[in-house]
Amino acid sequence: MIMRRASFLIIVVALALLPVLWPDPYLLSVVAAAGIMIIAAISLNLLLGFTGQLSLGHAAFFGIGAYTSALLSLGFDVDLGFSSPLVVEPKPVWVAFAGGIVMASLFGWLLGKVAFRVRGAYFVIVTISFAQVMRMVALNWVDLTEGPMALVSIPPLSLWVPGDGVVRLVSKAATYWLVLAAGVLAYVIVANLVRSRIGRAAIALRENEVLAKSIGIPVTRCLIVFSVLSAGIAGAAGGLYAHTVRIIDPDVFLFIYTITMVIMVVAGGKGTLAGPVVGGLIFGLLPEVLRGMVAPEVQWMIYGALMILILLFMPKGIVPAFGRVLKRRKISVRRRPSASQGASS
Repeated sequence: MIMRRASFLIIVVALALLPVLWPDPYLLSVVAAAGIMIIAAISLNLLLGFTGQLSLGHAAFFGIGAYTSALLSLGFDVDLGFSSPLVVEPKPVWVAFAGGIVMASLFGWLLGKVAFRVRGAYFVIVTISFAQVMRMVALNWVDLTEGPMALVSIPPLSLWVPGDGVVRLVSKAATYWLVLAAGVLAYVIVANLVRSRIGRAAIALRENEVLAKSIGIPVTRCLIVFSVLSAGIAGAAGGLYAHTVRIIDPDVFLFIYTITMVIMVVAGGKGTLAGPVVGGLIFGLLPEVLRGMVAPEVQWMIYGALMILILLFMPKGIVPAFGRVLKRRKISVRRRPSASQGASS
């Protein structure tokens, strides 16, 4: 446990030093964008990896967090059919950001109450339908969301710095550190949740739902708790996206974003803490690495071929595969001294 924590701290410090050692704005922008998707993948891993529930509408929570945070920070007025329109004045960006997380968590709770009454393909269909409904709302409720015209001029997040006052986090380095801090926080929250009592109950549910019910595990309540936390983390990723890109449109609900999250989780290793991070770094940075080397069509061919190779040779993901390799090496190292002692005697 101590070695794991030390390794985790070393990796975090190394990542934090990236803007100092390699202050290229384009590189930092690309890594920050990949980091936002990694946070979203971490949230999906809570459902897919630790409860075994495949949600193909996870982009909905990402989009809800983005739109809620953006609208609260910009302010809005909308006619709901009552005597007077609903008017919301612009809120401080961190209040708006927290509002996005709360709203995404609320929708996670609502979807969980409905969707977890079914399992398998039916659950997948419900989640896909939910994401499509959210996209159509964002596209057609023009008075609120501006529809395809997009929400623009979204204020960036800011911090109070002693001596400098309120500093807007607009530089590439500041954005990178912000995303890194959010990613580390999300990772720690998930790690503590998985190792808690309810986390162990969720893993038991993933392995055998009937047996989990028979020993008294409240299956639906456990799934709803994971759904709320998963949606909240995805909403936080959406809020980061809104305040760093500073323009959002209904495309944030597109199915491709959910598929990207699924690829990151499955390729890295679902049900592992580091899996979404490793998968996110590979499949988040790979398109940018290939951008100047091959044509766009070839990029997607390489992308797909790599995914197929990982699934063929590492069916449980990259992290579990390397974990098995390290375990075998440790066993072989332990056997060598005993073998040499037997030969000498």
